[in-house]
Amino acid sequence: MTEIIDLSAHRARTRPDAPIPDSAPDLTKYDAPPAPREVLEGVVIPSGVPAGGKAAAGRAALRRSARAVAVTRHVVTHDRTKNGARLATRHTAYVAGGARILAKRAWDGRTTARYERMMRSAEAAGQHESALEWEQRAAAFRQQRHQRRMDLLTAPQRLVKGAVVGTAGTAGGLLGLGILLAVAEHNPDAVLAPTMFTIDMIRWAVVIVSVVWGPALFLAPWLAFLGLWNTGRHGQAAPQWTLPGGGPDKRDVVPDEGAILDALRNLGIPALNKAFKDGWQPRWVSPTVRLGNGYHTRLQLPMGVTVEKVNDCKKILAHNLLRLPVEVWPTEPRDQPGVIDLWVADQGSLSGPVPPWPLLTDGTADYFKGVPVGVSQRGEPVFGKLMAANYMIGGIMGTGKSSLTVGLLLGAMLDPLVDIDVYVMAYNIDYDPMRERLRTLVKGDEDEQIEAALDALRDLRDEVTERGKLLAELGGDDPKLTRELAERDPRMRPRVVVFDECHELFMHKKYGEEAAELAIKVMKKARKLGITLIWVTVSPTADSIPKDVTRNTSHRAAFAVGDHVANDGLLGTGKHRAGITATTLSPAEDVGTTLTVGFTKNAFELLRTYYVRKDASTDQVTPVVARALALREGVAPSAPVVPTGAPVDHLADIAAVLGDQDLMRTQEVLQRLAAHNLREYGGWTFTELRRVLDPHGAVRKVSVMVVDRAKVREALANRTTDADATDTAEGDFE
Repeated sequence: MTEIIDLSAHRARTRPDAPIPDSAPDLTKYDAPPAPREVLEGVVIPSGVPAGGKAAAGRAALRRSARAVAVTRHVVTHDRTKNGARLATRHTAYVAGGARILAKRAWDGRTTARYERMMRSAEAAGQHESALEWEQRAAAFRQQRHQRRMDLLTAPQRLVKGAVVGTAGTAGGLLGLGILLAVAEHNPDAVLAPTMFTIDMIRWAVVIVSVVWGPALFLAPWLAFLGLWNTGRHGQAAPQWTLPGGGPDKRDVVPDEGAILDALRNLGIPALNKAFKDGWQPRWVSPTVRLGNGYHTRLQLPMGVTVEKVNDCKKILAHNLLRLPVEVWPTEPRDQPGVIDLWVADQGSLSGPVPPWPLLTDGTADYFKGVPVGVSQRGEPVFGKLMAANYMIGGIMGTGKSSLTVGLLLGAMLDPLVDIDVYVMAYNIDYDPMRERLRTLVKGDEDEQIEAALDALRDLRDEVTERGKLLAELGGDDPKLTRELAERDPRMRPRVVVFDECHELFMHKKYGEEAAELAIKVMKKARKLGITLIWVTVSPTADSIPKDVTRNTSHRAAFAVGDHVANDGLLGTGKHRAGITATTLSPAEDVGTTLTVGFTKNAFELLRTYYVRKDASTDQVTPVVARALALREGVAPSAPVVPTGAPVDHLADIAAVLGDQDLMRTQEVLQRLAAHNLREYGGWTFTELRRVLDPHGAVRKVSVMVVDRAKVREALANRTTDADATDTAEGDFE
C-alpha cells in the first residue's frame, strides 16, 4: 500500500520553531535503523491541488508524451519525409554511381577487360568466330598499348627538342615577317613589330588566365561533382527503391543484371530467398549482352539452388521479366554445372510473321549441304542437314509438324539426285500435292499399309548393306557418300524416307517389334550412305517410339506437347529437367514453333518453321513441285520398291532400264537393275543376267559385253504373241 504524504504537514513538523517533543530519546539504548522506504516513480504534484486534480494532471502529462510520440512517428513516416529521404539517397547514389561508371570506363579503356567480357559472352553463345575476332582485337590493343608505353620513354627528349625547334622557328618567322614589314613600309622600327605584338598577346593571355583562374579553380570541383551526378543519373546508378516512381513493383523491359536479380529474388524459392537475405553476391560468368533479337547472360547460382528449381518457376520468372514463358529460356550448360544460362527474347519477337521460305520462287538445293527449315529465336536462319542425319518430329495435332516435314521434302526434291519415299500410316492429304515428284506414296492405317512400311524397312536394311559394299568399291579413301559418287552411280543416289504417324507402325501387335529392330539397324548403318529417315508422330512416348530410335536420331523437333514424358520421348531423357522443354508451347498460339535439338551447335534452338502454304485460296507447293520436276528431267527415275510377293518380270525390267540405248554395257545394266529394284537385283551378277538373256541372244560382245535392246524387245514381242495364241487356243477349245 503506497503512503501518501501531505507536504504541508511535513513542512510544519520540520520547521525550526516546531515544539520539542515531551520525551527525549534514550541515547543509552540501541535502536535499530528504520526500514528504508519504498522508492516510487511519479509526477511531483504541487501542494494546494486537490486529489482529483492531481490525477488529471498526470493523465494530461501522459497524453502530451503520447502526442509527441505520435507526431514524431507521423513526421518520420510522412510521404514528404520518405520522398525527401529517397531524394537525398538517390542523388547521393548518382554521384557515387557516376564515379563508379567513369572508373569502369577508364579501366575498360586502358585494359583488355572489355575484350575479355565479349570473348566470354561469344564463347558462351557458341559464336566461336566472334570470340576469335575479339581475341584478335585484344591482341591488337595490347600491341598498341605497348607501343604507347614505349613512346613515353622517349617523350621527354622529343618534348625538349620540339620546344627548342618550335621556339626557334617561331622567333625566326616573326623576325622574317618584321623584316618584310620594314622593307614594305620603309620603317626600320617595324622589324620588331610582330615580335612585340606576340609578346603583348601573351601578356594579355596571362592576364585573362589570372583573372579566370580563381573562379575556375573554385568551380572545377563543383563541375566535376555535377558531371559525376549527371553520369550516374543517365546510368540509373541508384537503388531501385529510390528512383522516381520506383518501388518493388517497377520492372524494366530490358533484362539487365538488376532486372534479372529482381526477377530471381521474387521467384519464391526458399534457398534463393535465404541467399539474398544472407547477402549473396552474384557472380556473372557472362554479362548481359545483346544476342540476336534478345539478351543472353550466364550467372552462377548460390548453393542449394539448381537450374531445375528455377525452371519449375519459369512462368513466374517470365512474368517478372515482363515476358511470355516461351520468350524466356533458362538452361544449364554442360560444361558449367551450377550456372544458369538465360536467354530472354524481345517482347513479341516470337509472335510475328515468319519470313517466306528462301526457295519459294527460285533456287535449287543440295542434299549434301542441307535445306532451309526456319529461323531461330535469335532471328537467324537455320538449315536442316540431310546427309548423315535422321529426324524425329512430334507434337500435338495441329501444331505444325507437317510444315517442317513438307519444308524438308520440298528442299530435298529441289536436288534432282534425291529419291523420296513417303509412308503415311493414316489418311491425309498433306503429301498429295507432291505426289508427282515422290517415288513412293503409301497412305492408310490398315494392315496392308503397315506391312508396306515394314517392307520398306526390310529393303532399307538390305540396301544399306549393298551401299556399304559399293562405297568400299567406289569411294576409295572417302569413308562417306559424296555428290560425285552419287552422280557417278545411280545405286548410290541419296534417299529420303518419311514414316508419318510412325507410332502406328511401332505399336502394331504383329509388326511392331520387327519394325523397331529394323529401324535401329538401318539408322545405325545409313548415316554415311546417303539415306535420311524422317519419323513423324503425335504420340511420342516410351511405348510408341523405341528409345534406341530416339537415341540414334540426330535432329529432334518437339512442337507443343502435353507433358514432360512426351517432351523427353522426343528430345531425349532429362531434357525437361534441364529446361529444354516444349511443354510451355501453346498448341493454339505457337503453331509452327518447335523446340529442337541437334539442328545447330547450341544446346537447343527455338525454331519457327517456314510455312509453304497449300489451301483452297493459295497454292505455293505446286509451283515448287513443278520446278523440281523440271530439274529432274534427264535423270532416269528409279522405280518404287516392289512389295513382297509381287511377281517380278525380269525381261520387262531389263527393257525398262535400257531405255532408248541400243547397246548398253552389262555392268551398267546390273547397276540400273539394282537401282530399279534393290531387293530383287541387288545381288545379281553377270551370271544371273546371262541366264535370263542368253535364250534370246540378247547378250553379245562388242569389245565389251553388252545387252542388245532390239533382241530384248523382240523377246518381249514374241512372248506377247505366244501368250495371245495360247489364249486364243484355249478359247477355241472351250
